[in-house]
Amino acid sequence: MKRRSFLKAGTLGVAGAISGVGMLTWTPRSEAATITKTYYITDGTIAQPDGVLVYFRGFSEASSRLNVPARPMIVNQNDTVRITIVNTLSTTHSFVIDGVVNSGPIGGGQTKTIQFTPSTPGTFMFYDSQNAPYNRVTGLHGAFAVMPQGSSNELYSGSPTFVKQMFWVLNDCDPSWNSAIQLGQRPSSSYKPRYFTINGLSSRPPGAPDADNPAIDAMVNLDTAPHGSIGDRTLIRVLNAGMGSHSMHWHANHVEWLTQNGQIRPHIWLKDIVSIRNNMGGADVIYPFEMPPDAYPPVTTGVYPMHLHNEMTQTAGGGLYMFGTMTDIYFE
Repeated sequence: MKRRSFLKAGTLGVAGAISGVGMLTWTPRSEAATITKTYYITDGTIAQPDGVLVYFRGFSEASSRLNVPARPMIVNQNDTVRITIVNTLSTTHSFVIDGVVNSGPIGGGQTKTIQFTPSTPGTFMFYDSQNAPYNRVTGLHGAFAVMPQGSSNELYSGSPTFVKQMFWVLNDCDPSWNSAIQLGQRPSSSYKPRYFTINGLSSRPPGAPDADNPAIDAMVNLDTAPHGSIGDRTLIRVLNAGMGSHSMHWHANHVEWLTQNGQIRPHIWLKDIVSIRNNMGGADVIYPFEMPPDAYPPVTTGVYPMHLHNEMTQTAGGGLYMFGTMTDIYFE
């Protein structure tokens, strides 16, 4: 039985790079292309579930916006990727994809264009490596994916296939660290996270302010909450920008666990819990929309949660339960 009304998810068919919303389908191209993108390094405050304003920096879509995390990119293997970074701040930053590209320092007020050709399919984090790990944790991170040449439904050549794909970028936040960064200082206190997000959002329990608001509530946001019907298969690209390690728990069905920390697993396990390492760990999994095997009587529709298996991450501000890293999975 559905505990809330929800928005139906659409799919976005594209040929080229994507920086869009919702669960994405991919149209392969027969030839490599040149993909261009501009990110603006900006800063500002974001209100947390308890109303506290916290300082963040981000790779944003415009100089007047703050995007945390950055909007993701997907390209084809062997595309030429040209990314321009406009640093609108007075501090020095960078744009790095480990093993793929490193912009080097980009000074305050400077602009730099980098060009590279990704040759390996997979899921990658781009981030600011300056003043590590503070700039990354304060929001300067995003997701980048490379599709195998000529394939629209594989993570890597010969992988299990999927129908749709989406990103889950995890992060956590100690406001005192963010405040120190805002003042140009290095945090001097031990890290004590108080807010936990998925794609920059947190969950809202039914009846709470902003519950069912897709701009606020991770449980209904189309970038975050998987939607599907029996037979659908969704690739979820999970990246962890934060300082905490996690155990992700999917309800209704087990996921097919394809990679861990960027490495293809020698065996694909069916798991309901997948570990995610801190400091840029990650995993790629496929969530199969199959009839939940433990449901009786059998069901084909419903809403099931994904949450993390440590209590702290399900809270905000030190105690607001169900305002943390959670989302819902919609069988339609």
